[in-house]
Amino acid sequence: MSDPDLIAAVATQPGRGGVGIVRLSGQASALREIAAGVARSALPPPRQAVLRQFLDDQSQPIDEGLMLYFPAPHSYTGEHVLELQGHGGPQVLQRLLFRCLALGARIARPGEFTERAFLNGKLDLAQAEAVADLINASSDRSARAAANAVAGKFSELIQTLISDIISLRTLVEGTIDFPEEEIDFLKETHAGERLQRVRDSLSSVLKASHAGRLLRDGLMVVLVGAPNVGKSSLLNCLAGEDLAIVTDVPGTTRDAIRELIAIDGVPIQIVDTAGLRETADAVERIGIQRSWEMVNKADVALLMTDAGSESFPAVAGQLPGHLKRITVINKIDLTRKEARREKLPDGDCVWLSAKTGAGIDLLKQALWDCAGAQPEGDTVFTARSRHIDALQLASTHLDRAAGLSGQLELFAEELRLAHGALGKITGEFTADDLLGEIFSTFCIGK
Repeated sequence: MSDPDLIAAVATQPGRGGVGIVRLSGQASALREIAAGVARSALPPPRQAVLRQFLDDQSQPIDEGLMLYFPAPHSYTGEHVLELQGHGGPQVLQRLLFRCLALGARIARPGEFTERAFLNGKLDLAQAEAVADLINASSDRSARAAANAVAGKFSELIQTLISDIISLRTLVEGTIDFPEEEIDFLKETHAGERLQRVRDSLSSVLKASHAGRLLRDGLMVVLVGAPNVGKSSLLNCLAGEDLAIVTDVPGTTRDAIRELIAIDGVPIQIVDTAGLRETADAVERIGIQRSWEMVNKADVALLMTDAGSESFPAVAGQLPGHLKRITVINKIDLTRKEARREKLPDGDCVWLSAKTGAGIDLLKQALWDCAGAQPEGDTVFTARSRHIDALQLASTHLDRAAGLSGQLELFAEELRLAHGALGKITGEFTADDLLGEIFSTFCIGK
């Protein structure tokens, strides 16, 4: 499925660096023209770095560096790939790239190298998406999980599920094709038991995928409470620096302040919001409206009060029902109470002091528990919302199949739909518009 176009892009981070790379992918004949035009050279031996001088159209030197050739299909894209590795100055790389464009290449679209790797069977779609996740990883833990996904850990689980469903479909559809065999299909082939094993396996993969999504996207945590209960102080304490202005004046925070932190490798986006109260101040009212918008998008709410009042019924009653909540009782340093964590009917309660830091570790542990992240290991991988949606859809179809034991045609149809839902994860069944949406989020050069 190779594209005849020769594509080129700077494949290294924008800015200055010791080394910069211009990568090209396409047909061997086109790369031979590039090598001849840029370096007055033939293509080097496969996977051997050779020193060459890179020249402009007037045969004046642009740079001196290494030329590497990766013949198809043993390359990242599955096509013939040439890398020109020079010094990492942005002007040098731009001159080298423009020289390649003048010799017949075109600028690669965002993600086009990885898209070609997918189309040429070097990666499945889940692995291709994990490449972007690896590049954008915001913590060591999420980088490790993305690397597992690139290596195919997630895809292996999906392919095992698909294989089991295909095996079950073969039995069901074979029985439909030979109706004269008067047997109890589900009983004789143990189809019900096999279906249950697939459902159990899918449930495990779905649980791991939820944890994987958190490693990729992070947990969005919103600080909610009345003015002057210490929300900004808690944000500063969790972030380890003074991000928000802290005063004794209610309504100091008038807009959402975000900070990304990591707790044991799990990215957590903390959002400090305007204090929720009735106010005549027009600017503060806008801030409060935005606060509620952030609450509706959040995964967890830290519902804050101070140890002197321990009361916030109006705010608590207005929170969305699906939102996990952790009650935070701040300013224990003013009441001589001990830091502690306890269970409440609607979630955890943590007693702490944002001023002294007492109890902060208890709050971090409560947030970690809300994330539900798995321990590190080879089975941890990143996942996306679309993967979870597909897994949930497949689970729904398998649940329906379990209730259709006496209707083989409908049973088979639900299995087919579950198979199709899982196939969308790896790209077995994927619409072109979805591919365009996915790869457009990549950086140019990858």
